[in-house]
Amino acid sequence: MTDSMSNTMNPMILLCVFVGGLLLPGMQKVSGMHVYTEVEALNGTDVKLRCIFSSRYPVTFVSVIWKFKPLHGRPETVMYYKVRPYPPPEGRFRNQVVWSGDVMKKDASITLLQVSQTFSGTYTCTVRNPPDVHGRDGEVVLRVANKTTSFIPHDLHLDIIWK
Repeated sequence: MTDSMSNTMNPMILLCVFVGGLLLPGMQKVSGMHVYTEVEALNGTDVKLRCIFSSRYPVTFVSVIWKFKPLHGRPETVMYYKVRPYPPPEGRFRNQVVWSGDVMKKDASITLLQVSQTFSGTYTCTVRNPPDVHGRDGEVVLRVANKTTSFIPHDLHLDIIWK
């Protein structure tokens, strides 16, 4: 390569490195989340709803909100987590949900106790770990079946806890 060619390329390379250094850190802040999307359960069983998240930052200020949208009716909060779990003091999920995750292992799962058909609907898991706050929310659709013959597991990762 000639000296005149290398002199004209150096500013271009420097500009690319500079612009890349500005853009790349912003693109790396997006967190990912994987949630198992469709679950069937038997009436009266305990069902674990998994919410596994990822973040490039240490898990220090993580918060989790699980919400529920029934087939008919208004949405409601199922569980809130900030340092420790806060189950709902009233409503359909009072004494019906327990925290079964471990945020240090990037697991924000919950377990619904003795589900009934009123638990059928869409559950949303929202995880935030500042400054990693731009991740997608995960959704799980739960269908509760009354009869054993209609139970077809759609998700091999579903944990059902039999009593």
